[in-house]
Amino acid sequence: MELHPGEQVVFAGRPSWRALLSVYLGGLVLAGLVGAIVALIATVAVGVAIGVGIYVVVLVVGFVKRLGTRYMVSNQRLYIRRGLLAKREQQTRIDRVQNVNTAQRLLERILRVGTVDFDTADTGDADFRFVGIANPGSVVRAVDTAQREAAASEPQP
Repeated sequence: MELHPGEQVVFAGRPSWRALLSVYLGGLVLAGLVGAIVALIATVAVGVAIGVGIYVVVLVVGFVKRLGTRYMVSNQRLYIRRGLLAKREQQTRIDRVQNVNTAQRLLERILRVGTVDFDTADTGDADFRFVGIANPGSVVRAVDTAQREAAASEPQP
């Protein structure tokens, strides 16, 4: 992403690997169950191979999902990019952000990750959410800093 003249990044990041820990653990359970069933039907070697194969697929999918998501807050805008091959980008001006909310379920609090949800003045597809962010409070502080800088740089009437 190219920055505009005078634009400075105050936060840039990706979802934390800890946010995908439940996916990895669920994949491990699934791989173990499928591997055990196949081992009972066929042989233990085939069951282990299939179980390991399933878990490798889960690891790769989680890694690609994390790698393909980027979040950025600058002193001028919010930006989200998703995807490696096919890309989806969202952005809005920082002055259009009206509320910043964070949410952490119990497991997310334990893993120190959370979701930051931005309410914007846009009327269209304005669902801005940074999901799986490590230390969501730092994103809230970054947005506050960006909004203060934007307000201070506006000419006064």
